[in-house]
Amino acid sequence: MPSTPPAEMTETQNAPVAKPAMTPMMAQYLEIKAQHPDALLFYRMGDFYELFFDDAVAAAEALDIALTKRGKHESDDIPMCGVPVHSAEGYLLTLIRKGFRVAVCEQMEDPKEAKKRGSKSVVRREVVRLVTPGTLTEETLLEARRHNYLASIAGLRGEFSLAWCDISTGSFHVEPLSRARIGAELARLSPSEVLISESLEEELRPVFADLGLWPTVLGRASFDSAAGDDRLCNLFSVQTLSGFGDFGRAELSSMGALVDYLEITQKGRLPLLQPPKAEAVSRLLQIDAATRRNLELTYSLNGGRQGALLSTIDRTVTPGGARLLERRLSAPSRDLDVIRGRLEAIDWALSMDSAPLREGLRKVPDLDRALSRLGLDRGGPRDLAAIRNALGQAAALCGSLGGMELPPLLAEACEALRGHEDVGDLLEDALIAEPPLLTRDGGFVANGYDTPLDESRTLRDEGRGVIARMQAEYVEQTGINSLKIKHNNVLGYFIECTATHAEKMRGMSDQFIHRQTTANQVRFTTVELSELETRILNAGAEALAIEKRIFEELRAKVLEHAPAIAECGQALAEFDLTLALADLSRAQDWTRPKVDDSRAFSIEGGRHPVVEQALKREGTPFIANDCGLDAEGDAAALTLLTGPNMAGKSTFLRQNALIALLAQMGSYVPAQSAHIGVVSQIFSRVGASDDLARGRSTFMVEMVETAAILNQADDRALVILDEIGRGTATYDGLSIAWATLEHLHDVNRVRGLFATHYHELTALAGRLEGVRNATVAVKEWEGEVIFLHEVREGAADRSYGVQVGQLAGLPRAVVERAREVLERLEEGDRDRTSPSALIDDLPLFSAVAQREASAPAAAAVSSELVDYLEGLHPDEMTPREALQALYELKSRA
Repeated sequence: MPSTPPAEMTETQNAPVAKPAMTPMMAQYLEIKAQHPDALLFYRMGDFYELFFDDAVAAAEALDIALTKRGKHESDDIPMCGVPVHSAEGYLLTLIRKGFRVAVCEQMEDPKEAKKRGSKSVVRREVVRLVTPGTLTEETLLEARRHNYLASIAGLRGEFSLAWCDISTGSFHVEPLSRARIGAELARLSPSEVLISESLEEELRPVFADLGLWPTVLGRASFDSAAGDDRLCNLFSVQTLSGFGDFGRAELSSMGALVDYLEITQKGRLPLLQPPKAEAVSRLLQIDAATRRNLELTYSLNGGRQGALLSTIDRTVTPGGARLLERRLSAPSRDLDVIRGRLEAIDWALSMDSAPLREGLRKVPDLDRALSRLGLDRGGPRDLAAIRNALGQAAALCGSLGGMELPPLLAEACEALRGHEDVGDLLEDALIAEPPLLTRDGGFVANGYDTPLDESRTLRDEGRGVIARMQAEYVEQTGINSLKIKHNNVLGYFIECTATHAEKMRGMSDQFIHRQTTANQVRFTTVELSELETRILNAGAEALAIEKRIFEELRAKVLEHAPAIAECGQALAEFDLTLALADLSRAQDWTRPKVDDSRAFSIEGGRHPVVEQALKREGTPFIANDCGLDAEGDAAALTLLTGPNMAGKSTFLRQNALIALLAQMGSYVPAQSAHIGVVSQIFSRVGASDDLARGRSTFMVEMVETAAILNQADDRALVILDEIGRGTATYDGLSIAWATLEHLHDVNRVRGLFATHYHELTALAGRLEGVRNATVAVKEWEGEVIFLHEVREGAADRSYGVQVGQLAGLPRAVVERAREVLERLEEGDRDRTSPSALIDDLPLFSAVAQREASAPAAAAVSSELVDYLEGLHPDEMTPREALQALYELKSRA
């Protein structure tokens, strides 16, 4: 056994190891980080944002940048990474898209000021902003043609409310809604971030899972309705919100949570939000999430914008107009006055040459977002220039419309374009044509706008010339031609003359102050020269300081007129959208729909706008079709559509839903004519897929969507259903489809299209008064099927599935075997023989094997027949020889 060590050795070995002292900077970092544990901390150090510890590890991996180390903490290396301040926006965008939140911590004082407190003093730093997906304002972080919504959901005693805002444009909305409508409304808005309270997190988790959203959970205090009322009143500087609308407790709760979250993330700098607009669900065409997905309104099924209806019809030339189009397309109206007003505006645009107006609108920058950045004090000279240019184009557009009789919608918009001369002229005088992005760069104020600024710039840029002019003045004043103004690092600027003239200079001591005498020269200065020296040395900083002051004055002037400028932006967007829809209608031969309060649905020569444009690019014409779903009284009007796959049934279903949607958006439609009674809801169940994450099969997804339609559709709804029941056994599927069609007819009493391969359902047209049959025509030619894409009255007797399989490239043996099985099944159906007995009588590969085995012999026989035929000469044969040859052919065959 080893001997016991001496007592002093024991004490030494057991003494705690001294930990390295924490630096003041790291202590500050950890203190600030503790206040924002859920965010990556961008800690400003000079020209870099630095990240440490776990933040550095996560950021380095997400941004694919080097992970280094800086010092030690509790004897361990401190991981570190950093990004340059001047290019931080690109890194922020990557982190936000990957689901991170970022706390931006800035230096709040000059390092020189910190040193005055002691050599170890740390620069004061504060988090100035929390960057989250719903609070972005930077131009480089946002899509110019899309809104970036922050939404909030509140629930109080069974009442729910949804509030949403876009701080980059200032829009602010709220609506009461039922629990069942939450998913549909979130699908309509597609918010970047959703706020919910702790009490709703569990209940709404399935809704967010369906939409692929990850909500931000706030404490209950954020959703307190009384506190929300106070926050909103403070935000809009009013004593009561009654001037904006009659808001219930749930609405105050959701709006208050939004404002509270903005106060937290913006650190007290609230955006220029417009007063909240109350929206009523009853005034909008209702579209649920599944229908939006199936109809590919704003996104295609692959998740991209290309191939969606929005990208197909978007001919707007301004960011504001593009965002307005997306809002209109996502929420068509049910208000006839609103719909007709928009259609009248398009009528006006089609009656004139709108090309010059559209060319002017192309020059309009994103006024809404420039104004928002200025309001949040994140703007720069280019944002002021954007306001100037937008107001200038508004004035030009207004001048072009002078004397024209405008429809009410555009007349109201035109009024909002007027009256901005004060701000516009001020910015025109103050700014250069193309200012820099950042205020700190300087050089954005026009020459001649501010005299002190011009003098500082002159001194900064032409210091030598100014000194030369002063020297000439002193020479003339004293009469000493040899007088010079010189400079050195000790005295700075000074006036120098020879000793011969020194007495004369001393005689003017009230102006010239003696400074130094050398062997041959005497040096003087003046108060004016000393001041000029100081100004020359400080001219650059002084010029920049003056420009920053002017920027703040211009910013304050713009914000003073912010509500009127925001209305001008909305008016420019209205003109842009109207002219864009007119241009689309003219180019694509669209027509004005008749929209009224009836239950009519009559489309002549309807076309699918997306498919038609795709076919045009390939040089293939689109086959237009009619659709008649006119319903009498409150009765149903359903068309049961049969026909083969690939014939265009799904296209026909979707195109009629899109025509109704476009009409109620206030747009012309792709048809020869259209008469549409206002539709309250559009339901679409076209196609389905597995939802593996939630344990749902294709058939289960199909049944969930069908259940939603049957439970929610009213007699003003338009329903399009494709292949109900196909995901289960034949008789189960037929039974479900049969019962669904009856329910839509008897209970929901909808207008709708029901496509199916269950030909047995066509019998319902004789039993149900509101059901009629239609089919997509095909033509068979030499065993091939030709799709005509024409919808006709009547019912199909076949589905042509085998032929479609052949077109898809199934092996020949499979196609032949399928034909054989189909023929036997059809014969057995006529003979009432059970399918299992028939299949048992058809060994799977025997027929194919026999055909393949006999193929060589058949080829040999065929070759003999060809040789024999080539030896025949009909012109030289008698009738008897010809008859004999025919017998011989039959024998050989």
